Amino acid sequence: MAERNASFIGTICRKYLSSLFIITSTLFSISWFFVLRSTSHPRFIEQNLLPNSKLFATSDKPNSQDQHQYKTKPSSSIARKEAAVSGGNFLSDCNANELKVYMYDLPPDFHFGLLDWKPEGSSVWPDVQKKIPAYPGGLKLQHSIEYWLTLDLLLSDFIRPLPDRIAVRVHNSSEADIIFVPFFSSLSYNRFAKVKPQEKRSRDKLLQDKLVKYLESQEEWKRSGGLDHLIMAHHPNSMIEARNQLWTSMFILSDFGRYPPNIANVQKDVIAPYKHVIKAFINDTSAFDTRPTLLYFQGAIYRKDGGLIRQELFYLLRDEKDVHFAFGSVQRDGINKASQGMHSSKFCLNIAGDTPSSNRLFDAIASHCVPVIVSDEIELPFEDVLDYSEFCIFVRNSDAVKKNFLINLIRGIGRDEWTRMWKKLQEVEKFFEFRFPSKEDDAVQMIWQSVARKVPAVRLKLHHFRRYSRTQDTSREKERSFLVPGNFW
Repeated sequence: MAERNASFIGTICRKYLSSLFIITSTLFSISWFFVLRSTSHPRFIEQNLLPNSKLFATSDKPNSQDQHQYKTKPSSSIARKEAAVSGGNFLSDCNANELKVYMYDLPPDFHFGLLDWKPEGSSVWPDVQKKIPAYPGGLKLQHSIEYWLTLDLLLSDFIRPLPDRIAVRVHNSSEADIIFVPFFSSLSYNRFAKVKPQEKRSRDKLLQDKLVKYLESQEEWKRSGGLDHLIMAHHPNSMIEARNQLWTSMFILSDFGRYPPNIANVQKDVIAPYKHVIKAFINDTSAFDTRPTLLYFQGAIYRKDGGLIRQELFYLLRDEKDVHFAFGSVQRDGINKASQGMHSSKFCLNIAGDTPSSNRLFDAIASHCVPVIVSDEIELPFEDVLDYSEFCIFVRNSDAVKKNFLINLIRGIGRDEWTRMWKKLQEVEKFFEFRFPSKEDDAVQMIWQSVARKVPAVRLKLHHFRRYSRTQDTSREKERSFLVPGNFW
């Protein structure tokens, strides 16, 4: 009898536990359904109803035949202006297509005077409607963004309205979104960084000292602490001394290789392209089979710092029959030879040098030679609106130096995939072209758009800075503490 009762009780327990398991599982499944639903993207929100939708738009509708092709195109205008607190005005009138830029009238020694231009009359600027001073050729051209941006602002004085253009010069700083500092710092470094026998300090460093003193004496700088100032330092060695004193400003740089993160970083500053120095490939009718060289690199092989990887890759690739990996320079017709080599190659190596970036990437884009980027620390211009993976191959340094890894990867890319990337290069190359007068979506306009996208963050920081302006302690210790980089961004 006891055995029968025990069996009966066991059966009841098993049924109870089974039912309890089923109920628990059901409730668990239902709860996860609601959790996942709550975290999914809301489908009822239209993109054009979001604030600043034009500013953050990153792509057009993909081609119906190939969802990977032609996906990304930056907007031709920047609808990004917010109501601004500036000077004595609480709200400034704004045009959604304009970036209002106030430019200091620095003496010519800081800009076109470095090109041996002499002012006529009282103006410190050349008349860009008549003749513009010539910029030196060769490798000096690659860091010439300061020249092109300044010319664009000067021309905006004469062309109104500005069709397909972003930046407009204003002559009242209280109306400006950005205060532009027209110091040709890269040119100054390239031409005057060396100390002459009769000098104690180079002309470049003396100009940097004068610039710091000039800026710190200006009301615009005192009003913002430099937060709304835009300074160009595209050459990695430019502004080498002044950068530590002007760190609150927005810099335009080629990369962050020689900057500590509290002086320059991707949140605060703008990365701009180099100007390519090889010839652009006009009317390119080449194809996968008509470019005989698989992989091309010509340049300095033995570098320091992060560039040590160049020599490692040289020893790995030098014996590959369809790879050109050789030393090269601008001397002995080097630029023309590089143009011919890139135009006849399928892929072009862009390897880290003394700094993470180099002009070679933009030479490759102008050649429609698919870039192969081996540089872990590289930052790329306009990457918030351009997807470089659509027209570049990225390889980690640690993978690139593995035997046969890189060459096998490149050989595995077939005609169809290469052709898709080659077409994309022809679509995006205009974003990296510098010209005067500037045109829609060229490099000049793309840089101004990048600056415009930083303006809301600049205003936020500026408004924080002004919170306690009525009760601010003006002692020297407080003033000094602001000039020491801390956790700024």
